[in-house]
Amino acid sequence: MQLQKLLSYTRKAVDEYNMIQEGDHVTVGISGGKDSLTLLHALHGLKRFYPNHFELSALTVDLGFEETDFTPIQNLCDELEIPYHIVKSEIAHILFDVRKETNPCSLCAKMRKGALNEQAKAIGANKVAYAHHKDDIIETMLLSLIYEGRFHSFSPKTYLDRMDLTVIRPMMFVDEADVIGFKNKYKLPVVTNPCPVDGFTKRQYAKDLLKQLNQENPGVRERMFHAILNGNIKGWPERIPHVR
Repeated sequence: MQLQKLLSYTRKAVDEYNMIQEGDHVTVGISGGKDSLTLLHALHGLKRFYPNHFELSALTVDLGFEETDFTPIQNLCDELEIPYHIVKSEIAHILFDVRKETNPCSLCAKMRKGALNEQAKAIGANKVAYAHHKDDIIETMLLSLIYEGRFHSFSPKTYLDRMDLTVIRPMMFVDEADVIGFKNKYKLPVVTNPCPVDGFTKRQYAKDLLKQLNQENPGVRERMFHAILNGNIKGWPERIPHVR
């Protein structure tokens, strides 16, 4: 995927869900994976021409795995002239050594988001950008149907009133296949996820299921996505299509 295509999809999401206003400070949650590094490039590119001027920074929560080295991300942020902050934590120690969790993903996500949001406030950001793409949104809907019995997925934009922060997801229209293509084309400095349960989660199950469903029923992935967009899901903001 070319940068121009990525910027087009990102602009579409930001415009249609009114994600960025004049004077915002947006910090990108950087895990080190392909998705968050692609989002960093997307918002860096958007910042150059978007009519609403905004400040951009990047933020990583270091889970505490000893083998994780974020130097390549620091170098990328230096190259793009984006301030980069790393929050040290003991999340890995708490999950695997103290609590000895066998299914740690939900608690890990909660602790990671809490640390990210606190640091976002500390650096003066009013918005946090998550790198969820189209496939993530569909997979979340599948997980919700299968395990919760409801039609739901996370929102493009969510205001956290307790933190006075807004979470935005500017890559919601981007296919994961395009993210992989972008990563390969632009040689993104991906930091390998050292988590011992990576690839063995319910989300991986949903990812595999979605792939199988789309192979057996070509086009079902897109139909699911449009069902979500048009599903009047509680908490989703009003969409303003075709604003340009």
